[in-house]
Amino acid sequence: MTLKVYLSGEIHTDWREQIMQGAAGLDVSFDAPVTDHAASDDCGVAILGAEADKFWHDRKGAQVNAIRTRRGIEGADVVVVRFGDKYKQWNAAFDAGMAAALGKSLIILQPPEHDHALKEVDAAALAVARTPEQVVQILDYVLTGRLPG
Repeated sequence: MTLKVYLSGEIHTDWREQIMQGAAGLDVSFDAPVTDHAASDDCGVAILGAEADKFWHDRKGAQVNAIRTRRGIEGADVVVVRFGDKYKQWNAAFDAGMAAALGKSLIILQPPEHDHALKEVDAAALAVARTPEQVVQILDYVLTGRLPG
């Protein structure tokens, strides 16, 4: 069975690449949001026209990006949401909530210092991982029943 995995959340580190490289050889397909920050921010105005007000500029981008995000989450078997060390990641929390509401198997990837702030998000997840390697080990176990080591 091919496991469809959507990789959501923080875009400033290479955690997605680590997971995809670690899962090489597993029957997994990956999808993700656009991780080019400028393209993601400006896609709405680049396609639909300029906005003088930054609120509407951001709103257009968010709505265009939501088409990709909704498709990715709805089509996924597993949704991995990464909360990084920096920035208020409201969009990641929103994606985790959407995945939970849709009954998707949810894995949260976060550092321990976020445990208290994300306790409700973590409670909705089926696993809370600390490293991309742990996410790969979960995917491997789900597909093959193999334990690490």
